[in-house]
Amino acid sequence: MKRTGPTNEHLQELISLLKKESALQKADLWNRIALDLELPTRKRRVVNVSRINRFTKDNETVIVPGKVLGSGNLDHKVNVAALSFSSDAKNQIEQKGKCLTIQELLKNNPKGKDVRILG
Repeated sequence: MKRTGPTNEHLQELISLLKKESALQKADLWNRIALDLELPTRKRRVVNVSRINRFTKDNETVIVPGKVLGSGNLDHKVNVAALSFSSDAKNQIEQKGKCLTIQELLKNNPKGKDVRILG
C-alpha cells in the first residue's frame, strides 16, 4: 500500500497536536494549518520576507504553513510563525520582530486570535 502524508515524525506529531488543539479550543485556524501541513512538500507554501513586509501591518502576527525565505526587506515589527526559516529570513525578521515555531505560537495563543495565514 502506498503511504500518504508526511513521513517526518516531528511533522506528524505537530499535525496531530494542531488537530487536537483545534477541537479543544474550537479554533478553526489550527485545523486549517494542519491541513496545509499535510500537503506534499512541493505544494507547501514558500513566502519571502518582501511578501511579509507587503501584506502585514506593524505588530501583527502571521503564520506561514511552510518555509520563509530571506528575499526582500522588512521595515516594521512583525511576529512570524512558520514551519521553517532560511537563515537570512530569520536574521532579517529578528532585527525588527520575532521568529516563532508553530508550536510556540500554539502555546502562546491557543485560541488563534489575531493571527493571519500568509502564503
